[in-house]
Amino acid sequence: MRVLMVQTPSTESYRSEKVYPLGIVLLAGIARKAGHDAAVLDMNLHVDAFGALKERLLDFQPHVVGLSLRNIDPLGNKQTSLVIPFVAAARLTASLLPRAVILAGGAGFSLFAERLMEEVPQIAYGLAGEAEESFPRLLRSLDKPPRLEGLCRRKGVRIVCVPPARTFDMSDYELPDRTILDPAAYAGVNAYAPAIGIEGKRGCPFGCSYCVYPLLQGRALRCRRPDAIVDEMELLRKEHGIDRFHFTDPVLNAPAGHLESICRELLRRKLDVRWDGFMRENNFNEKNVALFEKAGCECFSFSPDGLCDQALRVLRKGLRQSDILRAARLAARTDVVAVYHFMVNLPGETEATCARGTEMIEKLYRIHRGKRNLGTIVLNNIRILPKTAIEAQARAAGVIGPETDLLYPVYYNPPPFEALRYRMETLHFCENVFAWQGMQ
Repeated sequence: MRVLMVQTPSTESYRSEKVYPLGIVLLAGIARKAGHDAAVLDMNLHVDAFGALKERLLDFQPHVVGLSLRNIDPLGNKQTSLVIPFVAAARLTASLLPRAVILAGGAGFSLFAERLMEEVPQIAYGLAGEAEESFPRLLRSLDKPPRLEGLCRRKGVRIVCVPPARTFDMSDYELPDRTILDPAAYAGVNAYAPAIGIEGKRGCPFGCSYCVYPLLQGRALRCRRPDAIVDEMELLRKEHGIDRFHFTDPVLNAPAGHLESICRELLRRKLDVRWDGFMRENNFNEKNVALFEKAGCECFSFSPDGLCDQALRVLRKGLRQSDILRAARLAARTDVVAVYHFMVNLPGETEATCARGTEMIEKLYRIHRGKRNLGTIVLNNIRILPKTAIEAQARAAGVIGPETDLLYPVYYNPPPFEALRYRMETLHFCENVFAWQGMQ
């Protein structure tokens, strides 16, 4: 059976930063191993994305087309919905190949599986959550699939969804077959973040009020062996010339010791690579920060999200402002770039919390002024996502109503501080200009 896995547009435009579609490449490799003729198309690589999809469909004539919706929107306070091109891809596929079976999956799909199945009648089946085990079983039984974890299917006018899997044993993780999609196509395409992802673990034990990682991957941390991770990096370095990686882990430096073991293995092999990932601030110390830098870390990405202690409590971060500042001071001693992500206009925002937020931004610039290694500060409002604590808070406060459609971009940003992000961004922008011009 011919199977075409398609990454639908996951960015605003062709010029946006690109991400190697790890998930669909992994699943295409599993399909090949099961005896199918599998191929991959990343629409993000093409100026004429839908022209590329049309050409590939007509040329390959797949029996099954798997459409991946990685992001529902670009976040970053954007009002653009990536559901729109996803729907267009499904309709185009059904129009060109009416006999093909259309499957859907991906992180964005998983958040809204039932709703998207209703929205897009061209989709025959959906797979929410992890699909390494359910996907090949579904391919074997398309006419009458058994009960599979994560399977969404139609029963008359109803959509029936089985709860997704969140327990895949990462010791069984098979390397994506990158002969299906050459990573070289992603070399040098990004100005900032590495395009090639490495999956070191799944799961997130933290309970941040806005986050869907525990919903998508579960709360239990499931880690790959450090030597297996470095094997993958070494293979990509030697066979594809890839020397920059982004770890896709929700939190890279948790649990304690896992990232440290990866770093020691990188150093033992003298593997000349650069990498980054999101770090937990209170897991930073002098010893491991030095180890991370020595092993090739090029960017400490922090997402403390709260600009003061009250904000951190509201977001259920399990952090204090002192943790953030301590991590910043440690990062500022290195030659590694540091990036910070914060959210503003949170529940309970006051003039006092706004003032403390301003002080935090000013402190971060002062801390990094000597090395000038503060990459940027990203300021966002909270994107309200289903089944999160912030959704319940927003509904209780009347910020969103019972009928508010969260499939499309909805942010927590009520008055009287709806312009706070712009005030904070002005402060950050001016601080950045003065810092890079060597001015106080």
